[in-house]
Amino acid sequence: MVEQVEAIRLREKADAVVSVTVTIGALSGVDRESFAFAFPLAVEGTPLAETKLQIVEMPLKVTCSDCGRESRPDVTSPHCTACGSVNSRITAGREFLIQAVELQYPDEARDDEDGQTRGQ
Repeated sequence: MVEQVEAIRLREKADAVVSVTVTIGALSGVDRESFAFAFPLAVEGTPLAETKLQIVEMPLKVTCSDCGRESRPDVTSPHCTACGSVNSRITAGREFLIQAVELQYPDEARDDEDGQTRGQ
């Protein structure tokens, strides 16, 4: 992921990556806390070292093939919560993707905490 974000920064000719937002699905196999802990270590010593990480958690969603309803069952039991059928299709929750990358460009003026514009 670090390589993908750095490739975006270079492609867009940005000076820095301010933040990266990732979506982690309930069934993605990625643990939120572990990922949040590892991210600063992964970007240390790279152009992304000052990047802020934002995580969006995507719950498990299924669509029932029997009653047609969408529901958010427990991850350990992905059945339809409306009718109880196990004949359901997972429609969300497997994601692990870069949702957004906020870039800073060399010619952008940045505001400090007092709202004052500093160097361009």
